[in-house]
Amino acid sequence: MSDQHPIVEDDVLGTLVRATTELSDGEILTHDWYAGSVVVDGGDLDLMIEGTGPDRVSPLLPRLREVVSRIDALRRTASDAVVTRFSTGEPETHELDEAASDLTLEMIEAAADGTIILHLNDDCGEHFPEDYWPAVYLGPDDDVIDVTIES
Repeated sequence: MSDQHPIVEDDVLGTLVRATTELSDGEILTHDWYAGSVVVDGGDLDLMIEGTGPDRVSPLLPRLREVVSRIDALRRTASDAVVTRFSTGEPETHELDEAASDLTLEMIEAAADGTIILHLNDDCGEHFPEDYWPAVYLGPDDDVIDVTIES
């Protein structure tokens, strides 16, 4: 990795690198975020941190570490928020429980303004069209500030 895109090392979050995509013609696109992953419950959880360099990414790391440390509770907060947002009435307990098992957390995104976005995947394929997923936006106190469908 060149000095142009230095690596960020974190004791909890691991190695974070400037995200790139290689196009079919060999051209490399460099994105405005850093990427990495952490092992949670025996599986990799992708991380995306908005910023073009360590000076932009480093201030977001304490919040991201805190989110990872509480990920089990936040997963449930996120799945409950998705069900509540897309229900016509008050969701029943069994609906919330089913969503908690059907929607898995795929990625945690830390936005430059400190917002955390939890990107979920519909593992059973019954709730959202293919190539669409729910995203839950958390404010500084982990309050749900928005729920969206992304593609």
